[in-house]
Amino acid sequence: MSGREDLGCEDMADTMFTHKLDESQVRRLREVIEAKGFEFAPLQYGHFTARKGKCVIHAYQSGKLVVAGKEAREFVEFTLEPEILGEARLGYEKVRNPEMYAPHFGIDESGKGDLFGPLVVAGVYVDEDTADRLVEIGVRDSKTITTDKKIAELAEEIEKTVRGGMEVLTIGPAKYSELYRKFGNLNRMLAWAHGKVIANLHGKVPQCPRALSDQFGDPRLVEGELRKQGVEIKLEQRTKAESDIAVAAASILARAEFVRQLAKLSMEAGVELAKGSGAGVKKQATEIFEKKGREELAKLCKTHFRTFSEAVGDPVAPKVEWKKRS
Repeated sequence: MSGREDLGCEDMADTMFTHKLDESQVRRLREVIEAKGFEFAPLQYGHFTARKGKCVIHAYQSGKLVVAGKEAREFVEFTLEPEILGEARLGYEKVRNPEMYAPHFGIDESGKGDLFGPLVVAGVYVDEDTADRLVEIGVRDSKTITTDKKIAELAEEIEKTVRGGMEVLTIGPAKYSELYRKFGNLNRMLAWAHGKVIANLHGKVPQCPRALSDQFGDPRLVEGELRKQGVEIKLEQRTKAESDIAVAAASILARAEFVRQLAKLSMEAGVELAKGSGAGVKKQATEIFEKKGREELAKLCKTHFRTFSEAVGDPVAPKVEWKKRS
């Protein structure tokens, strides 16, 4: 189970699977699903899209296949695998990835790339039963979910599923700027926040042997924070950790809280604050600065961002452009 496509119908994406097909498999797939009564439609950059009942299929020219909807699992297990792939994969997740079902904490954050709003770090404890339920409700990396509504719905289901085995740390703009000045480095501040969330989770589930998060810097930074708090636990950081169900659940909780807090700040600002830190965000920040001044803008922003400095007219170091060697 991996990335998500915009299928044009959010309620169809309760469960989603992706696979890679070669050209002969794409042709065979079309024959099989046509015989099963699927309705076809054109697909931009794709061979076709097809749907029947609560199952929708996108077959892309790249060979990527996306199967989504409430009946996606049934289609994958009883049609795609036996008739197209020729091998059973679904239902063997525990064999292929047993660590994901073993007791552990998953940690992730949201908001570190957004000028407006807080930094949120969340953690989730899973064991085998919890992991099974999270997979069943469609938990996946929050970056693959395109609407705030779906994020909020999944976050609510996660909270019900983990039954208190979770921790969410929200650092608002003012506190964020204070901590950044203290640590002088984003990775050090992230290490402190991750360490705090892990320590709080460890207090709730002291028997948990392992914690996993996405790699953002030197793992020794988080290890140092845990030592300060007297927490002994195996810590693992790796790239693309969101493929782990606990980290994916944490990413959804963090994103849902970020969205909630950004909405509150938007109410205070009297304007819907934009996500990210691009040109549109800079324009909005400049407008707020011109209307309300630096102090009011700082209440909404992470002030160490270059975008903030540019919006308020502070001098900024020139961007370094690296040239490729010929």
